[in-house]
This record gives sequence, structure tokens and C-alpha cells, in this order.
Amino acid sequence: MASLKAIGVDEEVTITFEKPRQPEHGDLTTNIALILAKKAGKNSRDLARDILAHMEIDNTLVPKAESAGPGFINFAFSAEFYRQQFVAMLKNEATFGRTDGGKGKKAQVEFVSANPTGPLTVGHGRNAVFGDTIANLLEWTGHEVTREYYFNNAGRQMRVLGDSVRLRYLEELGDSPSFPEDYYQGEYIREIARHLKKEYGDALRNESAEGRFKERAEKEIFEDIKKTLRSLSIEFQSFFNEDSLYSGGKIEELVREFRKRELVYDKDGALWLKTSELGSEKDKVIVKSSGEPTYRLPDIAYHREKFHRGYDLMIDILGSDHIATYPDVLAAIKALGYDSDKVKVLIHQFVTILQEGEVVKMSTRKANFITLDELIEEVGADVVRYFFLMRSHASHLNFDLKMAKQHSDENPVFYLQYAHARIASIVRHAEEEGRSGDTSFSPSLLREPEEIDLIKVLLLFPETVESCASAYEPHRLTEYLHTVAGVFHKFYHEHRVVSDDAALTSARLALCRGTASVLRNGFAILGISAPERM
Repeated sequence: MASLKAIGVDEEVTITFEKPRQPEHGDLTTNIALILAKKAGKNSRDLARDILAHMEIDNTLVPKAESAGPGFINFAFSAEFYRQQFVAMLKNEATFGRTDGGKGKKAQVEFVSANPTGPLTVGHGRNAVFGDTIANLLEWTGHEVTREYYFNNAGRQMRVLGDSVRLRYLEELGDSPSFPEDYYQGEYIREIARHLKKEYGDALRNESAEGRFKERAEKEIFEDIKKTLRSLSIEFQSFFNEDSLYSGGKIEELVREFRKRELVYDKDGALWLKTSELGSEKDKVIVKSSGEPTYRLPDIAYHREKFHRGYDLMIDILGSDHIATYPDVLAAIKALGYDSDKVKVLIHQFVTILQEGEVVKMSTRKANFITLDELIEEVGADVVRYFFLMRSHASHLNFDLKMAKQHSDENPVFYLQYAHARIASIVRHAEEEGRSGDTSFSPSLLREPEEIDLIKVLLLFPETVESCASAYEPHRLTEYLHTVAGVFHKFYHEHRVVSDDAALTSARLALCRGTASVLRNGFAILGISAPERM
């Protein structure tokens, strides 16, 4: 900033840096001269040279600083600069990658939100893992995060669920009731019915579907859902029942607010929201002529409650079947006077399971689908989480079971975890040889190109976490960690870590330790384990 004032720029200016596309242009570049040229009344090339002339630069850390092109300023850092940064990194291994950009901000991430009508499917699994990882990223950037599960235990779906259990219960008693084709057909329905028979015998023969049958089904299915999520290390701080919006008077309160603001009108016995005035093509019914609300009304009321709970950031993780509906909710929230920019809706695409290259067809109602539990049992929780994260949520995901089961470099999560396990093996070998490493190692001994390249990529971890969090793109973290593993493997193949040179061994063990810490911290964000042996 001092150099800018010296050339006549007194106002506060934010200087941004980027990595040059061409390595020969250095390590960082800025276009500040092009931005300020007009205000300074100078040619951008001349201004770039003036800025450089007024900068105090330590040549041992920045041996090259020059203007280029139409007015870019490029900087190249020395190996000594990277070594110093690496030493500082090792002092905070456990927290390296954490930043405080979100400090003091409350964030809520709402995800999964499946009604308790059956086991979680692989589609729910992608939602769950993506949402939990977004929450992890926000926590690593300083946010206070609440994970919330929104569900509805009322309505036709739940009535059908209760009646499905009732009919299977009657079958368990020896009856032969007619079972509608559109009822829930899974084995889990029969299991719930068997539990009821075991507990009550035939005492529930005349019980209504919405009595103990629905209650037991909801309870057992929700316990199953929670168990499945725990197997993926996912825990929610809050479960929000849509029915509480009705029992708590929030739906009526919202309708009164809509009427007060003249955002609704009555027509054909129904209540219509003026969504055509809020950016939609046509108005939408929010209360049917039967008096039953459409899904938009409780969704709007739910988001209104989110604002009342004081969140600075609200993230909704939704499947692609919601892509046409959420804009109406956000428009209504904005019309009510709330800052809709605080709500970020992230839509994830569908998952296809591939078995030997063939698509596994799935139907939830027919119950010939692969449950999330079955997928976890088949390939393991780490693989499930990683595979759901390694592609952008906006892209369709092909989950290849054959690749997921492989214990080779073909499997990307195995490749990453093997890098961590290899480092643990190196450390064990060093200890066996009496060379456990020294925290006061000599960083100047790390001078080989592969060593400096590894340090460079490790130091990118904090900004990678920050960019993944701000863009809500955890797949970029998987790409980064894959790069870390690749650069480490190259270093390992080129240079012996444990040797007769005690000082060099100590320095290289420190480099291994730093690599392991970045992998471990990255794995923690992704929610996968960091094995010591494989």
C-alpha cells in the first residue's frame, strides 16, 4: 500500500493475486496496475514499473519481481521462502487449513430431509454426504454450523405407509387382504408388521392405519435412517418436523402476513400466491379448495422460521426434482422482506449404480432399489463418501461398484489413503532404525525440486479449503488431495527418506509428516478415515 501512495493513489484498494497460467511467469501475478492506470493518469506498463520501483522486496525470499505484458506484475518466490512457510505450517499441523473468514457467523445446512417412509436410498446418500461435507467446510472456515433434518410425518405418504404395515400385519395373522400395487412393498414393511404381531398378537386387528401402525413405522424407519447416517459419521443437531408449523400456528400466521401484504388472493375456493408478480410465469395455489396446503406454503413458513432463528447463512441441499419449485419459495421470502441472498440452494443430480458396466434399475415403491445401507456394506463407508464427493454435485454421478471394490490405484480413495498409510509405514521404519526424526530439523536440506514441489502443493491447502467452502464445491478438495498424493509419490520414488544421513533423514521425515497432516486434515473434511496400514 505504501508503494501505491508513493505513486499518487491515496484511496483504499484491494489487491488481488492469481497464479500465472504459465509457470515461467512466476508464482503470483497481479493486474493492479491495469486497474489503477486510468486513475493514476499513467500508462499501465509504466505504472507497473513505478509500483515495483517503490516496493521493498527481500530478494532472498522474492528473487524475481517484474512487470510483464500490458501491465501485470509477476513475483517468483525462492525455495527459502517456501521452506520458511513449511516450518510455520508444521507448528500448527492439527489445525492447518482452518481459517476464520466465517467467524461470528451462524450457518444452517439443511440436508437429507427424507420423510420416514423407508430406508435411505443411494440418492439420499449423495445428499447426505454432500450436505455433511459442506457443513464440515463451513466449520473449517470458522462458521458456527447447525446440521438440520426437515421432515414431514403427516399427509398421504404416511397414511399409505401406515396402511401398508396394517395390511402386512393382517397377513402375518393369516388373513389375505388385498394389497394395492402403489403401497410400500419392501421387506422392511413386513419386519415392522412382525414386530407388532410379536408385541401385540392379534390385538391390533381392528386398529386404524393411522394409529399404532403409522406410529411404529415412523419410529422404526427413523431409527434405521439415523443408524444409516451414523455409519457415515453424520450426526444432526436438529430435527424439524413440518407438522410443528401447523401445530405452532406458523402456517396461519404466514397466511395472515400474505394477506396483509396483498400477496395472495382467493379464486375458485383456493388461495393463490401472486408468484407472477414475484418472477414466476404464473400464480401458484398455496391452499387447495379442499383446505389442504400445497407443499409451497409449509416450505415458505419453514424458511421464514430459519430467518427468525438468526442464521446468517442458510443452505438447502436438494435433489434435482426440486429445481423448478424452490425459486417460488425464495421469491416469497424476499417479498416478505427477508434477505433471500442469505439462502443458498444447492441442487445435486441423480446417482446411477453400475454393476459390471450395467445400470442397476431402481424403484422405491417396488422396493427393488439398493439401499444406502447395502451400498455401505458392499464397499465401505469411506468409499461411499468419497465416490459421492469426487464429482461436482451439479453432475450426474455414475457409481461404479467394480471400481469401488478395487484395492488398487484404480480406486481413487484407495490411492489417497495408501499415500497416508505409506507415510505411516515410512515413519515406523524410521523408528525401527532409530531415526524417528527431529522437530528441530534443518529445512535448508530440503532443496531438491521434488521436495520444493511437494512443499508448494502442501501450502495450498488453506486456500483450497477456503475456495471449496466459498464455492460449495467439495469435489475440488478431492482433486487437490489427489494432486498431493501424486506429488508425494513422485518425491518418494525419487528420493530415499530414511538413509545414513541423519540430518537429511530428519528433514525428509518432517516433509512426510507435513504431507500426512494435510492428507489427514483433508480426509477429516471429506469424512473419511486416515489409515495407518493398508
